[in-house]
Amino acid sequence: MKPIFKHGLAAVALTLISGTAMAAEHVVEMKNAGADGAMVFEPGFLKAEPGDTVKFVLTDPAHNSVSVEVPEGAEGWQGAINKEITVTLNEEGVYVYKCTPHAPLNMAGVIQVGEPVNYDSAKTAVDEVTAAAATNKDRLVGYLEQVEK
Repeated sequence: MKPIFKHGLAAVALTLISGTAMAAEHVVEMKNAGADGAMVFEPGFLKAEPGDTVKFVLTDPAHNSVSVEVPEGAEGWQGAINKEITVTLNEEGVYVYKCTPHAPLNMAGVIQVGEPVNYDSAKTAVDEVTAAAATNKDRLVGYLEQVEK
């Protein structure tokens, strides 16, 4: 019986290790210009799984990433200007974020992690960010429309 117990214990340990090893790292670039126009995050919409990380990479100067809406139980973030930041997404839901200096240009993005459990509050946040923007009014709304309900 001891060899079976050892093998079973090893199988459980490998399962736990592989569960954490399967978490993905996604890269979002902070750019002055991209496929969706001026002052953008690329990609502007990202689908991830619980436990994944997102690394916001500074491609051009004078950007940051700051959370606007996160699911209940999730930690928000506030990246410094001109600094990369890596965020771990542990809770399911919709995350909305922006670049503080370029919020008037609607430099913002959406991340869906698993089920969109906070979709309504994310939509409210998107509406508020978009209403405060001077340009690119359809951009963030378009990203939210990609959320799979």
